[in-house]
Amino acid sequence: MNRREFITLVGGAAAATTVWPFGTRAQQRLDRVRRIAVLMGVANDSQGQERVRAFRQGLEAAGWADGPNVQIDYHWVGGDADRARAYAAEVVALQPDVILANGTTVVAALQRETRTVPIVFVLGLDPVESGFVAGLAQPGGSYRVHDIRA
Repeated sequence: MNRREFITLVGGAAAATTVWPFGTRAQQRLDRVRRIAVLMGVANDSQGQERVRAFRQGLEAAGWADGPNVQIDYHWVGGDADRARAYAAEVVALQPDVILANGTTVVAALQRETRTVPIVFVLGLDPVESGFVAGLAQPGGSYRVHDIRA
């Protein structure tokens, strides 16, 4: 599985677990362990915890498990913008295959750190209006948009 397919899978897992209860099983080669960095808001936030739980379930439904074929690094910024910037730099330095992010502050901090590592993000705001992507059809950079606001 190449990097583009893996990123699409992660984005699909994030979108699918938000809207659909069941993911699809993807074919995969275990040529190397993939690395996903997860940068979220508040650790004791029940909504954030539910998103992480759904994300893990979506990956597992697609045949990806933390340990055997993917390494997932979790970081919680606690709603602090300075901490978000520090963790964003730390996460990018880990050279993950993809980053899963939640929240405007977190996505903005990650965008300042990288334009090459794909970022899958969950926002309640319009990503075009927020300035994170150029457009939904052509987001630009290393972004792919899975708009689940149907």
